[in-house]
Amino acid sequence: MIETSPAKFDLLATDSSTSARRGRLHTRRGVIETPAFMPVGTQGTVKGMLPEQLREVGAQIILANTYHLYLRPGHDLVRQMGGLHRFMQWDGPILTDSGGFQVFSLGDLRRIEEEGVRFQSHLDGSAHTLTPESSIAIQEALGADIMMVFDECIPYPADRDYVAVSTARSTRWAVRSKAARRDASAAMFGIVQGGMEEDLRRQSAEQLVEIGFDGYALGGLSVGEMAEMMYQVMEWTLPLLPPTQPRYVMGVGTPENLVEAVARGADMFDCVMPTRNARNGLLFTSFGKLSIKQNRYRTDEGPVDPECDCTVCRRFSRAYLRHLYQSNEILSSVLNTWHNLYYYIQLMRRMREAIETGTFGQFRAEFHHRRDMTGEA
Repeated sequence: MIETSPAKFDLLATDSSTSARRGRLHTRRGVIETPAFMPVGTQGTVKGMLPEQLREVGAQIILANTYHLYLRPGHDLVRQMGGLHRFMQWDGPILTDSGGFQVFSLGDLRRIEEEGVRFQSHLDGSAHTLTPESSIAIQEALGADIMMVFDECIPYPADRDYVAVSTARSTRWAVRSKAARRDASAAMFGIVQGGMEEDLRRQSAEQLVEIGFDGYALGGLSVGEMAEMMYQVMEWTLPLLPPTQPRYVMGVGTPENLVEAVARGADMFDCVMPTRNARNGLLFTSFGKLSIKQNRYRTDEGPVDPECDCTVCRRFSRAYLRHLYQSNEILSSVLNTWHNLYYYIQLMRRMREAIETGTFGQFRAEFHHRRDMTGEA
């Protein structure tokens, strides 16, 4: 751990009945109130949203993708344009993933070696190599405020022997990632791997804490395992991480996943679910999911969610949103994305308030009760 962390974390409150935490993460480009959800801006844009609209829905930090920005338009060009913040006109914190998940999802187009990963671009088939050193160099060129170490996202299911080999390699890559860092004002998070094996998760967590990072993430979740298994891994691993540093669960997930992960002590999240589902006409509400494409909403004058005060719910009817979706209008994706991101970010705000007031246990029970009663609309 460097002497003065560029990601100072204040633990403000804890819940007495669960492991839920209320915190405040200080970065060089602003403060993040946790628990927090990070909208995914893979290619330097959160699809369908202007930067000022992201601020309006309450976004504090966004996530960008190392792999995609490396291939197009190229990290050197982004650096020449003044960095990713200036390039995309977002002045808040940006977290960049390492590119590992995208590379490893390429299947036959990549080969894993000790040095790194050789792969073919999904765009034009050109050959590339991504290593811990090059991943960090790319992230620093982009100007990330929080960088992730280079690792392998282990698939599920996976043979235990493979999980052990992969996890050990990811730890060695974490050492190299830290050594490659040149920008001391940018934070770096380690990523705990270990598949669904308790002892390997423990080993990974303990070794990463020994190496020392500014925060820690759980990787390799939401890759096809059942929710209960995901929660079990969180219960094994989160208590092993330093309580005075942020804990990030990567790629998770549904509103139910977020509530349960917060209950187990997680602070930060990202997922494409609110934006991707929005483009497919699936909206998140206080009473469950709503498929706006259904014919029952053709003449419905009500808002998507009567309990939501976002711009979309205050101004537009379900009938109009259904019409936009059925007509394949661009505005459909914009409005649906606006609502879904607002819902996710307000869900985090409500959890922060519940932890502060000592009512998180009640909030959690009521949240699940409403979904059990209503289901999908």
